This record gives sequence, structure tokens and C-alpha cells, in this order.
Amino acid sequence: MTENDINKDYSCMDDYDPNSILPDEALRRIFATISAITETESIPIREALGRVLATNIISEINVPSGRNSAMDGYAINAADLPPEGTIPLELIGSCFAGKPFDGEIKKGECVRIMTGAIMPEGSDTVVMQELVEVSGNQISIGNDTKSGSNVRQAGEDLAIGDLVLEKGMKLSPADIGLLASLGLAEVSLTRKLRVAFFSTGDELRSVGEKLDNGAIYDSNRYTLYGMLSRLGVDIIDMGVVKDDPELMDQAFLEAADNTDVLITSGGVSVGEADYVKETLLKHGEVDFWKVAMKPGRPLTFGKLGSTYFFGLPGNPVSVMVTFYQFVQPALKKMVGERSTMPIMMKVACISKLKKRPGRVEYQRGILEQDETGRMVVRKTGAQGSGILRSMADANCFIVLPLENNGVNPDDLVDVQLFHGVV
Repeated sequence: MTENDINKDYSCMDDYDPNSILPDEALRRIFATISAITETESIPIREALGRVLATNIISEINVPSGRNSAMDGYAINAADLPPEGTIPLELIGSCFAGKPFDGEIKKGECVRIMTGAIMPEGSDTVVMQELVEVSGNQISIGNDTKSGSNVRQAGEDLAIGDLVLEKGMKLSPADIGLLASLGLAEVSLTRKLRVAFFSTGDELRSVGEKLDNGAIYDSNRYTLYGMLSRLGVDIIDMGVVKDDPELMDQAFLEAADNTDVLITSGGVSVGEADYVKETLLKHGEVDFWKVAMKPGRPLTFGKLGSTYFFGLPGNPVSVMVTFYQFVQPALKKMVGERSTMPIMMKVACISKLKKRPGRVEYQRGILEQDETGRMVVRKTGAQGSGILRSMADANCFIVLPLENNGVNPDDLVDVQLFHGVV
């Protein structure tokens, strides 16, 4: 993309801009450009939560290692189960988890057994203790237990040779438990991405500083820090860069030497002091810089040497929307994560939503159950791109396609859940 192309500007208030590309096309171009990193590291499994597996995990043992009881009760041979009525069995011992019974059960015999204990030789069924009458060294059982009941087989959870976890999976607490059940102390993961970010603008002040006339607090760096923290990357906060071409040059070159990804907020619009695109063209390349979406049209994507670049808008809601739609999927793809896109569902909208064709809109919504128990969505209130409260109150995006011209109450809409996204 050339500087002449960039200078063909349309206002961000226009609903149609021929220089804009659709969100799907923007994401396609991002995915076609970026490459997954190949460097890995081995770390203790307790530190692996939320990280991405670099290799397949194959079980080298059976889990459980042997046949064991799923209940507290009595281990018997199913051949002793009576067809009707009750029969007595001789109690010849007991076994506990980690302390097996040393012997064999013969006809007419049983062993007291606890949950997790290895089944004694000669037994294949466990009668629950609630179904047994005990008298000294003898028990009575009926015909209310089926052959093979309450027994967990060796390898029932994981068998030798099973594919346990696949490369590219983001590890959950259950996954950490699976690794531990295999006796693995460490696991090979994709290394962490190094992601730098800064805000641009002479008007920005950090929290704790005094606001002078015309100044505002920089909230974008704090939301970016929070969003990046959930992705488990190494974060480099470069602060606020003033609207000065030399300072912008210096920040870009510093980031290009040390990071996998650089994210900026602000400075990508059409103002005289918006230097981000100009600096990127000087030191790198621009793939696209406008997306037909609301909020978040002025979005720049490109490369700065080997560093991928995302120039996000300056408005707080636009920063969050563009991050979740484009930056987060890209970062997930870079570490080889298999699942990069959010969950979508279609529900009835109980709010009237205004929209004109020409852009895809991401309105902020609250997904909830109505009085009949059905899932519905309503908007959070005012939807301006500077109203960060609309994101704080929301639990989903209401995604309205390009051609949509508004929503009436009870119309079906596409909803993108924050769960697993935000």
C-alpha cells in the first residue's frame, strides 16, 4: 500500500468507504501474513496453565494402572451372585487404595474393598456396602448387583499409546491434571510472545498525574495490558509517545529490535498529528489501514521488519473491539493455538438497534435468560466508541452484518460471547 492510497481519506463517520475492507477479509489477510513461532521451552506443569502445547502428549502408562474399585463395598466373583434371594459369603480380608489384598478370592468368599483399591485376584464385581448385611466374618448379598458392577478397568481413563493432548491445545486445569496423572513433571510449550504497546497523543496523562487543560487519562494502555495478560505473553509497556515524528521513529525502531508484535493506540486516523501510518510506511510496510466496521474503522496492519504491527484506533471501545476481533486471534495463531475464534450463537434481541448499511457493527450487549427461560440479548445503552462503560457492562458483542439496516425487538441476531474471548 502506498502513501497516495492512504491519503484518499473518507471520514470515519461515513457508513461506506471504498478504501475499507470487510472484517473477514482483514482477518484473512492477517492470517495469510503471520507465521507461527517455532521456538519452544520446557517448564513445570504447575506453570503451564493457559500456555500452548508444542508437541502431542502420548500416554506411556495405563490410567488407572490396574483394575480398581469405583465404590466402597465388597469385592466378589460374579459367579456367586444369586439368581434370587440372598446368599452368605465369607469375609476373608480387606484392601485399601495403595494397600492391595495379598491373596485370591475363591468361591463363596469376599474381601472388604475401598474406592480406588486394586481388585483382588479372583474378583470381578463390587457390591456396594449399602446393599450388604454384615454379621461377624460373614456377609449376605442379594441379586441387586450386576456382574462387573462398580469396577474401573486398567487404562479406562488413558491407555498406553493413547493420544492424550494435541499440539496446539491451550492447557486448562483439567489438562494439567491429565499431565500429572501420567507422571509428567514438565511439558514442552511454545515460547511466550514478546508484545510491546504504547499510546500516542500529546493530550494523554498516566494515572496519578494531574490533568491540565485539555488533557485526559490514558485508559487504553491499561485495557491493553489486561487483555494481553490473559493471553500469557511477555508484555512491554512503552508508555505514551507524544505526537512528534522523531519520537515516533525512535519508538518504532526500539520495538522492531526487541518484539514479535507492536501494538499502538491512537494516531491512525486522518489528523495532521497522526503519525503512525507515516512512520510505518517509512520503516516497514502497510497491508491495510481501514476496515468496514463500527467501532474501529481506522485499523492499521503491517510489518516492521520481522515485527508484526497493529495500529488500533484511539477511542477506548474501538481499541477493545479491534483487539478482540483481530489482534487476539493473530496472537493465538502465532503461538500455534488450534482454537483462535470466539464462540458465536444466534438469539433474539429484545432491544431496538439502529444501524445503516455499509459497515459491520459490534454493538455491546448483555446475554441473559428472560422470564420464560430462553436466552435473549439486549444492548448495554449508549454505544459510542468513547463510552468504555458499554464494554464494562457487556458480556457479549451483538454482531450486525454489513447489509443490516437495524434490528426490531425479537429479531434474531448473531452474538459473540465474551466467555473465552474477553
